[in-house]
Amino acid sequence: MENSMVLRIESPAPAIKVNDWLRGKPLANFQPGKVYLVEFWATGCGPCVAAMPHLMQLQDKYQNSGFEVIGVAASEDGPTTEETRTSLDAWLVQRFPNLNYRIAFDYTGEMNRLWMKASSSLGIPASFLVDRDGRIAFIGHPAELDDVLPKVVDGSWRGSDEAKAADKGRIVRNERTARELALTEPIYAKLQPAMQAQDWKAALSALEEGLALMPDNHGFRHTHADLLLHKIRDLETGLPVMRQLVDDAIDKKFEAVSWMVMALKQLFDSSTNNSHLPRAERFAMGKELSEQILALSPPENDGPLKFVWYVPVAEYHYECGNKVRAIELIEVALKSLDLPEPMPDHIKQYYLTPLLQALANYTGEKASYADLCVVPQTKAPEIQTAAA
Repeated sequence: MENSMVLRIESPAPAIKVNDWLRGKPLANFQPGKVYLVEFWATGCGPCVAAMPHLMQLQDKYQNSGFEVIGVAASEDGPTTEETRTSLDAWLVQRFPNLNYRIAFDYTGEMNRLWMKASSSLGIPASFLVDRDGRIAFIGHPAELDDVLPKVVDGSWRGSDEAKAADKGRIVRNERTARELALTEPIYAKLQPAMQAQDWKAALSALEEGLALMPDNHGFRHTHADLLLHKIRDLETGLPVMRQLVDDAIDKKFEAVSWMVMALKQLFDSSTNNSHLPRAERFAMGKELSEQILALSPPENDGPLKFVWYVPVAEYHYECGNKVRAIELIEVALKSLDLPEPMPDHIKQYYLTPLLQALANYTGEKASYADLCVVPQTKAPEIQTAAA
């Protein structure tokens, strides 16, 4: 029997119970006839901050249709309510001086209880659309708003089969994630302190316990390979583990380019000393992974995330001695930062640094973008032999 307490599509919107309003006029209740986006976010959440310029655009675009954005900062850390509120206010002044939507601040946990916990939402950013009847029309990620918001504004969304299917899928995903967290959290409770203390034996024990429970957990598998290859340096055990990880990533057991990129980064990362790994095996795995990544995200296509994916691919080519190709890939990655639309500067800077560092290392010259400059930290590329 379905739990009537679960917050989902068709549910009446919960109350707004916050400590303070940092931007915009206080809102005691949702006004009938208006559409609201209640967006849970935090200053320390990169995807939340990256979504804010888009929310400002939506506020502008739909404000004449009776639409309002309400940002709810309910996950800020600080010793007291007042200190946390002051810090948040200063952050908003610095980062978004022209913010055009309301910001509510809640330190009590009440908003998280009424909205996040009630809807089984496990992370932020989390978007809740409240329609003109004061009912929940959508719960999900802000990336989905471009498709859903116009339909909520014109009243065609909430009763549609598409909406019901989307909400059913969300609930199934959240339940699955909750089950996974119940298994992984006790493992991470042992693993994280062991890694911090560099107690590799205890860390390995925790990982083996985790992999026995969840043999295909991506985090466990990557950490396992990294621990064996780079911390313990048990190559006899670690190389077959890494080989299997590479094979599974390429076989699409892990359905994302990002898992191939993570595997490649274990083998080709300029900040990691890989000289202890057998050269022929490292380059063979690097070749397979690089070819797969470039086939799925070719340089000539305007695909997403090249600014992350291409860094280890370029490093592989550089260490093969193909410096020209490495530089080409980094230049493509730099151009991709503003595709399909310009990236906010404070987010861009985070991704720019490794790209500029790679470019400086490969060219042997200072690399600059706007007012960010880096100097080479060059190591001579290893020339791949015919045997390798």
